[in-house]
Amino acid sequence: MKLLLVGATGLVGRHVLALALAHPAVEAVTAPARRALDAQPKLLAPVVDFDALPAQASWWRADAVICTLGTTIRVAGSQPAFRRVDHDYPLAVARLAREHGVPTYALNSALGADPDSRLFYNRVKGELERDLGELGFRSLTLVRPGLIGGQRDEHRFGERVATVGLGLLAPLLPRRWRINPAERIAQALLDATIDAVPGRHVVGSERLT
Repeated sequence: MKLLLVGATGLVGRHVLALALAHPAVEAVTAPARRALDAQPKLLAPVVDFDALPAQASWWRADAVICTLGTTIRVAGSQPAFRRVDHDYPLAVARLAREHGVPTYALNSALGADPDSRLFYNRVKGELERDLGELGFRSLTLVRPGLIGGQRDEHRFGERVATVGLGLLAPLLPRRWRINPAERIAQALLDATIDAVPGRHVVGSERLT
């Protein structure tokens, strides 16, 4: 399988990349990113501008896409900037992938994703899920984690506090509200592309603990 991975420098994306490069069923991984990645066997990592993706690049011809792009409003700086990263970029990648015949797409989405949500974050995630569903992928998997556990490059104070709190309360919480380790999310995304089942599939946070 030839895999196209976007978001390889993020917390979940790094785990996906490591798992994919080690998996015998994955022949090659293309991971376009805004900065250069370390060279590794089976990895092609073109540096790209997500506002001007190279529409005719040969590496669009893959067997599956995994998208783990994402940010926070605080890091992005504004709601429009957040929407660009969490909606527009993943959708642009999906459209170009479909134009080149890619049949499978797996998205790292979010618990509560809903295009009709009153919460901006959940609404953007839901709008992306809706828009991806209109592109005609043979297999579309939406992985919806809650709070993601793991070590990020950037410091997110709110997430750190929530992680500590949820960790202490984990035995008392329903499974869907427990911390989801980044490596479990990554494995779910990779599994969805290696064993691509036709149709639209949702992997809830309760399956990622």
